[in-house]
Amino acid sequence: MNRSLGLSLALGGLLVLGVLISSVYTVSQTQQVLLVQFGAPVAAVGDPGIHFKSPLQRAYFFDRRLLNLDAKSEEVIALDKKRIVVDAYARWRIVDPLLFYQTQDNFDRAISKLAPILSSNIRRVLGSQDFAAMLSERRAVLMRQIRDNMNVDVKGFGIVVVDVRIRRADLPAENSEAIYQRMKKERERQAAENRAQGDEIAQRIRARAEREVTVIKAEAQREASILRGQGDAEKTRILAGAYSQDPEFFAFYRSMQAYEEALRGDNTTVILSSKSDFFKYFGTGPGGGK
Repeated sequence: MNRSLGLSLALGGLLVLGVLISSVYTVSQTQQVLLVQFGAPVAAVGDPGIHFKSPLQRAYFFDRRLLNLDAKSEEVIALDKKRIVVDAYARWRIVDPLLFYQTQDNFDRAISKLAPILSSNIRRVLGSQDFAAMLSERRAVLMRQIRDNMNVDVKGFGIVVVDVRIRRADLPAENSEAIYQRMKKERERQAAENRAQGDEIAQRIRARAEREVTVIKAEAQREASILRGQGDAEKTRILAGAYSQDPEFFAFYRSMQAYEEALRGDNTTVILSSKSDFFKYFGTGPGGGK
């Protein structure tokens, strides 16, 4: 009898413990909880901490952080008929646990629905633009447009798409090589044109410099000729003044200069008549007397 009573009490204690355990749940700061009873939602709990519920209720935990959605790389045909390989991803968050539970049930099912929505919006938005737009400042506008379009498509999912980013938007490898070669030839053509323009400018500068040098030299020569003429005139005036003061001495001085110029060196031989005017000062006296 006592043994049966003890067993009953033990079973009762285990049952009470089980009820207590099933009635307590903990919500972390990164989670939100939806309470469901017999398949019907009862309440949504977002406050972190220890909470209590009925043993008949079941708690479904959902992440409240930003979640990642990676899209597979795919080719998009742009407005200018170029094929583009696009690699993108999205960031999304569960904002309505009840609606999310009713429409998606779990994370994997949500991802399976969001991935094609992201892909279709990428093709629709980027396909309406040319390739150059994806390499310009319009890229940010296009990413926001994809995000807004996705939010329209997932309006009844209990989630919101926070951001969409395009990691890469490149041409296929075979197209990239062809474009690279074309760009290389264009740059070489531009370089050749720039060099030709530079040579032309250099030739003009050299021609202008040579013309200026010629003008400067001619002006300098003209100034030099004027100065030489003025110097010769001044020299003639001075000599004329000196000659007029003492003609005999001046004639003697000029003859000495002529002798010095004509009789340079040790082996100079001059054959002239002694009666010539050149030797008129070679005599017995200053006047050339005999």
